[in-house]
Amino acid sequence: MKSGYKIHWTDHALSELKDTIEHLEENWSDRELKIFSEELDHTIELISKNPDLFQVSKKAKNIRRAVVLKYNKLYYRTKDNSVEILSFFSTRTDPKKLKL
Repeated sequence: MKSGYKIHWTDHALSELKDTIEHLEENWSDRELKIFSEELDHTIELISKNPDLFQVSKKAKNIRRAVVLKYNKLYYRTKDNSVEILSFFSTRTDPKKLKL
């Protein structure tokens, strides 16, 4: 992946990503998992190159939201010359559980 901004995942976001992948491995085919992985990599690359590309979150003005496929949202913020990924949230989860 070519980078502009350095990408840093918070422990919380990594935990959510792990849970999502475990769920997908149980319920999706290998082909669907590959598509998911490619789309996630593509989204991270876009954020790295242009962090202002995606929409500002309704939760806070300094946080942005990128949709990764239709069931997952990635929340992040820019700090200095890096991007901090705060949450990898499944849209199938209760929105009240979103922690930013």
